[in-house]
Parts: sequence; structure tokens; C-alpha cells
Amino acid sequence: MTKFIRIGVDLAKNYFQVHALVSDVGPAVTRKLRRSKMHEFFSQIEPSLIGMEACGSALLFRRPASRTGIGRRPVARS
Repeated sequence: MTKFIRIGVDLAKNYFQVHALVSDVGPAVTRKLRRSKMHEFFSQIEPSLIGMEACGSALLFRRPASRTGIGRRPVARS
């Protein structure tokens, strides 16, 4: 299983952009994932902290993510 220290998720209608950090000084790993592949991606990594914008569609992702032990932190839109 891959271990990331932090993950940022940019939410959209059909595709999500995922940016993950292996370490504070290392490069970010980026993935463009379809909605149907999000659960598959997060089930293959160790639990870590995820940041995502606080909107209605985030709620659809946060509930299943919490069942896998993944911490999540909503970020208010500015």
C-alpha cells in the first residue's frame, strides 16, 4: 500500500483531480480520476488526511471515505 502524508482533492462533476504528497519536500503525485474510480484509488493506499472543498458533492465522498479510516478536512471556499 502506498503511504501519503496529505491528499488534496479537487471536486468536479465527472473527474476528480487528486494531488498527493509522499513527504513534505518531495514532489506531488497527481491523478485524474473518474468518479467511479475514486473508491478503488483510496482503497489501495494507507489512510491519510484528505483536504477537499466544503460543498454538496464533497458530502457524497466523505461518507464512504470515513468508513475506510481516511481522515478528511473540508476547506471553505473563498
